[in-house]
Amino acid sequence: MGKPTGFKEIPREMPKRRPVELRILDWNEIYIPFGDEKKHEQKLRDQGARCMDCGIPFCNNGCPLGNIIPEWNDLVYRNRWEEAIEMLFKTNNFPEFTGRICPAPCEEACVLGINEKPVTIKLIEQNIIDHAWKHGYVKPRIPETRTGKKVAVVGSGPAGLAAAAQLNRAGHEVTVFERADRVGGLLMYGIPNFKLEKTVVDRRVNLMKEEGIKFVTSANVGKNIKVEDLRRDFDAIVLCGGATKARDLPVPGRDLAGIHLAMDYLPQSNKVNLGDKVENQIHAKDKHVIILGGGDTGADCLGTAQRQGARSVRQFELLPRPPEGRAQDMPWPYWPMIYRTSSAHEESNAIAGGEIRDFAINTKKFSGENGVVKKLHGIRLEWEMQGSRPVKMKEIEGSEFELDCDLCLLALGFVSPEQDGPIGQLGLKVDQRGNVVVNDDYETSVPGVFAAGDMRRGQSLVVWAISEGRCAAAGVDKFLMGRSDLPKLKLF
Repeated sequence: MGKPTGFKEIPREMPKRRPVELRILDWNEIYIPFGDEKKHEQKLRDQGARCMDCGIPFCNNGCPLGNIIPEWNDLVYRNRWEEAIEMLFKTNNFPEFTGRICPAPCEEACVLGINEKPVTIKLIEQNIIDHAWKHGYVKPRIPETRTGKKVAVVGSGPAGLAAAAQLNRAGHEVTVFERADRVGGLLMYGIPNFKLEKTVVDRRVNLMKEEGIKFVTSANVGKNIKVEDLRRDFDAIVLCGGATKARDLPVPGRDLAGIHLAMDYLPQSNKVNLGDKVENQIHAKDKHVIILGGGDTGADCLGTAQRQGARSVRQFELLPRPPEGRAQDMPWPYWPMIYRTSSAHEESNAIAGGEIRDFAINTKKFSGENGVVKKLHGIRLEWEMQGSRPVKMKEIEGSEFELDCDLCLLALGFVSPEQDGPIGQLGLKVDQRGNVVVNDDYETSVPGVFAAGDMRRGQSLVVWAISEGRCAAAGVDKFLMGRSDLPKLKLF
């Protein structure tokens, strides 16, 4: 695909990030184009030319959506942008989301990546959809006929939006119920603007409204919206409420003021950036901030605290520091657990003048004054490894330490969906982790009720959520019509 010798002649190139000292002054996305529109597009065509005729494109398998990556790389190389977006839409409803916030498992599976830097798949994907929006290729796709069937989608995150889009395409009447005051779920309130500007989400939601999808906000199904009413008024229900029960830290001093879950902190910042007033906002200005948890949510807290004017920021991870490159037990084309530096880490390291992350740290307790946290007390760990996988930890005697801490953010992941809403009220079967159990068609133990996304598979990626929503939509369509032409990957 692309230019036959492109991968030999053209190096991998990414757009530059805005200077740290400037970008922390605002909440805008951080990358800048390669140049004017003509130069930018030529650079992208060059990057598309690196996609080699590898015979078996493992990138397709690395992508949870099964994106037809070599084909749209080739179309970009040949300057056929309108055809490229049509190829991309065959498998992905929202490339403007995945092109910005997906960690790109496709690139780790790129054949070129065996011994060279992989193709810039994520970059090309984002620019295909951005080009399409700019040039008017993205238009409402209103079904020619309606089936008369009504479907309720609970949750407007990426899984819910994908399920709604596919079901609407099949001709069903779709209503999406969202408990927050805006549509988008974690896309709107979980992910900071510097990674995903909210105008990108609003633009897509407005298009979906034009296509005939109805959205109801401030609709907490199981509380102010009764589940039995949805069962009565709709022919099928799709639960896409996410895995929103956060993992907590049961240590002495946890009840002190100033210790918060990440998902109590991040949505408030997004609300303020959207123009809302938040009383008693959790804010990092002039505070010593410690973030517990080394994943994407922790990095989001990091970038947010830095922009709020934190006095200092540290990030601790319980697990040991990952290796710089693939270990023997992380062979290509599998996703490798390696050391990665996000834009937020780049910013904080530059401001602090050194690495702000630390690994193999266990928090023992918090201490404070007048009911407010002032110190974090920790200890260093030694991990017993099995290859690159940590299996057993022990505390290092004499390594205890304490640090100033005015604000501690717990970004420790999520344990399960919330059980006291539709899951409990419908009596759905769940697994040992509390995730909803479904069959191959994504139907739960209650006929006509389906589940997808993090609610089914546990905490995962946006790209997985979109894929799950698409698969669930195919199952719903089959349930309603006896068969379905909607695409579905085998994800179990």
